[in-house]
Amino acid sequence: MTAVESRPPGVLGANSTSSIRGQRPFGARVKAFVALTKPRIIELLLITTVPVMFLAEQGVPDLWLVLATCIGGYLSAGGANALNMYIDRDIDALMERTSQRPLVTGMVTPREGLVFGITLAVVSTAWFGVLVNWLSAWLSLGALLFYVVVYTMILKRRTAQNIVWGGIAGCMPVLIGWSAVTNSMSWAAVILFLVIFFWTPPHYWPLSMKVKDDYARVGVPMLPVIASNRVVARQIVLYSWVMVAVSLLLTPLGYTGWFYTTVALVTGGWWLWEAHALQNRAKSGATGAKLKEMRLFHWSITYVSLLFVAVAVDPFLR
Repeated sequence: MTAVESRPPGVLGANSTSSIRGQRPFGARVKAFVALTKPRIIELLLITTVPVMFLAEQGVPDLWLVLATCIGGYLSAGGANALNMYIDRDIDALMERTSQRPLVTGMVTPREGLVFGITLAVVSTAWFGVLVNWLSAWLSLGALLFYVVVYTMILKRRTAQNIVWGGIAGCMPVLIGWSAVTNSMSWAAVILFLVIFFWTPPHYWPLSMKVKDDYARVGVPMLPVIASNRVVARQIVLYSWVMVAVSLLLTPLGYTGWFYTTVALVTGGWWLWEAHALQNRAKSGATGAKLKEMRLFHWSITYVSLLFVAVAVDPFLR
């Protein structure tokens, strides 16, 4: 991990941190530990887990199994996110977007964050193994280790392809959802894994375009930091076309019917419209608010939510 020594105005120094540690209300501490798990990101992971369970069951899966899988997934992803914040606390202190994270403000100490993350990792693996199945447990542990070691420790600060390959960790909930129901894998799970794989870069790159100065300040080579808006937009369009094409493979292979296909075509078509619109704005030299890169970022969340809702609903309409 590359250390970053300087701190911008407003970041706590050692004395200020010590002062906060001496005055940490219980409620604020609880909120801080919850914040370490990045709940909003985990919501998105669960959106891709539960619908796959409905598809695997071809109906309503055992509700206790769904609950156990969701709890295990939250604990596992929460542990990964806590460890990510522990490792990245030096650069988080310099980035405006992350400057209020608990390990930066001192509401949680680095040691507490490390112990918390490791504890969640151990508990989540045992939870999956005992209450779901061991295939799901190993997939969960593999996702956690990939995110913490491969993405956070190796890729993030070294290559512009960080989010491409690091995004594999975010694809694993799809496999976990399928394996929780069937204790096996299938091509349907692999296809949905690939949908999320190709979705992740064009989902995250628009946000990176918005905050690229933050990443540049700390030396993280996100693609928008080292490439022009034109190049980034072209990559977004390329990944978007592949993503939409992959999403349509479920139907000809017999896993989904007309409802999912309709939703995939409509939402995928709108995505491509937004991606090409972003590329056109980038080609015209638009910058700042005129680039409107966050339109695609916000739509990407809606897209994946609608697509996976269709995955869950489709078995009931066939």
